[in-house]
Amino acid sequence: MTDDRVLLITGASTGIGAATARQGVAAGWKVALGARSEDKLKDLASELGEDKALAQACDVTEFEDLERFTAATLERFGRIDAVFANAGYGAARGFLQEDPDQWRSMVLTNVLGVAFTIRATMPHLRERGSGHFVVTSSVAGRRALPGSLYSSTKWAVTGMAESLRQELRQDEGSKVRVTVIEPGMVDTPFFDNRPTGALEADDIARIVLFTLEQPDRVDINEILVRPTSQPI
Repeated sequence: MTDDRVLLITGASTGIGAATARQGVAAGWKVALGARSEDKLKDLASELGEDKALAQACDVTEFEDLERFTAATLERFGRIDAVFANAGYGAARGFLQEDPDQWRSMVLTNVLGVAFTIRATMPHLRERGSGHFVVTSSVAGRRALPGSLYSSTKWAVTGMAESLRQELRQDEGSKVRVTVIEPGMVDTPFFDNRPTGALEADDIARIVLFTLEQPDRVDINEILVRPTSQPI
């Protein structure tokens, strides 16, 4: 593998996104880092090396932001080899819980944000005929949780990944691949109180890099990963 491969990451300022950026650079990738928190992104880019990382403030609920992020990545690095649509967050369970405005923001981020990320980057990957989309769903996107609108958003993401895969397979000769990662509980800033016995962000980052390093003939479509101690 050459060291000029480029990985675009949303939700890159903390947690799984930041861990994937660090492991990606260690594996020879250049990374484009997008998130709402510009200060955290700049700190991460500085840590990784300005020649290897681009930091760009990006709200995935705004399609124009993703268009600018994609354009900036192509201007800086000249290519995009993989896209990690990772931005997302949760909400308290119970349909009588949470503020409806918080629901709206979560649904826009978790569902439309993934679709916007795909739409902004897909023309480049499709034109090249190669590349890789990785999207973050959840174990909650494989089984329903009581009163969880968050779970519903992750079911949508899991379905979206398969819809994308099927669309790309209609392009004759295309080698663009699609992987959906479905983590169980992960110890990230997603939680107000740190969980015990959870996966770590680095665990998921290793899985993301594992999928990206497969030969072109291998398309790993879905990975469900739980902490050893998680019963369901």
